[in-house]
Amino acid sequence: MSTEQTARTPSRRRRFGPVILIGLFALGAAGWFAVANRGNDANALDAPAAEPDPVFELADADVATVSMATLNRALPVTGSLSPLLQTTIKAQAPGEVLDVTVREGQAVHEGDVLVRIDTRNLRAEVESREAALEKARADLALAKLNRDNSAAMLKKHFISQNAYDTAESTYQVNLANVKAAEAQLSQARIALDFATVSAPFDGTIAQRFVQPGEKVDVGTNLFTLVDLTHLELQAPAPDYEVPSVHVGQIARFSVGGFGDRKFEGRVERINPMTDVGSRSIMLYLAVANPDGVLKGGMFAQGELILDQSGPVRAIPISAVRTQAGLPFVFAIENNHVVRHSITLGIRSEEQHLVEVREGLDEGAVVVSANLDRLKEGSEVTVSTAQGAGVATTTAR
Repeated sequence: MSTEQTARTPSRRRRFGPVILIGLFALGAAGWFAVANRGNDANALDAPAAEPDPVFELADADVATVSMATLNRALPVTGSLSPLLQTTIKAQAPGEVLDVTVREGQAVHEGDVLVRIDTRNLRAEVESREAALEKARADLALAKLNRDNSAAMLKKHFISQNAYDTAESTYQVNLANVKAAEAQLSQARIALDFATVSAPFDGTIAQRFVQPGEKVDVGTNLFTLVDLTHLELQAPAPDYEVPSVHVGQIARFSVGGFGDRKFEGRVERINPMTDVGSRSIMLYLAVANPDGVLKGGMFAQGELILDQSGPVRAIPISAVRTQAGLPFVFAIENNHVVRHSITLGIRSEEQHLVEVREGLDEGAVVVSANLDRLKEGSEVTVSTAQGAGVATTTAR
């Protein structure tokens, strides 16, 4: 080997060293990417597939058809029932209570005896007044005789005019005494009659305040008597609705404990003043209660029928949903749920219907049930003939 070749050999070795290192690094990186890709592929295979949206099965009770109906425009009314005729019976004669013949809840008729008060003092007062009247009448008879004699003597000029005037004045005083004695006797007899307390009208005893043995004075409360055959419903109404309220309009209402039974009331009076706090006006409705099933103080809730609409498109109130205060419904079109914004009209709580002025055509099928997971685009099936024919329901 020449000296020149020996000198070039170390330089070649130095050039090949970095190349070998770069190659080894490239091979390692390729291997790492391969392992990483195999891991991603395995994760992709292990990940579960996305679940499809559920298909909702609806029953006949879950859907409703937009149909024409006559709706009642009504005003909600709530209030308490009170007897139209009620009174607190008070004692009108003093004395000890001897007998109380009735208790709370007992029906009585006009003239029935309710309480008897001891009459011994009252009878003694009547006898005293009778004696006073007899004395007054005797004095009057004597005064009349003196007046007549004085008149005869005056004609013959046996007495003066002044003497006659005195006799005439005495007669007039005794005449007045007789009238006063008669009035006092009448009052004593009335007081004696008041010792027996009777029912002033047919009704039911609501409260009893007295017991046998108690002493009562004039004005002491004895009973509260009510007539349940005629009740009154007092219901406040917003002042802006009052122009539509008229005497004679009918309200239908329900009372707790009577189930679905409906009662009727008729507007009898309208208060002329608005309540300052609530801006409402009180309505007074007469309620016939011949069987007496309704009681005073019961709470009534219903509607006052203001007028009736012509045939309009209507859906159940339960089908209406709201979002941001705007009403909409879920309609069924081609077995899918489609959301339609609607404009509402007359609402009848009694009929459970509401008018749809815009947004749906007659014959459209809407979801009336409250299904939480139901949303626009959901696939549905209806298990009845009503839903089987739903194919193309169009919005207006």
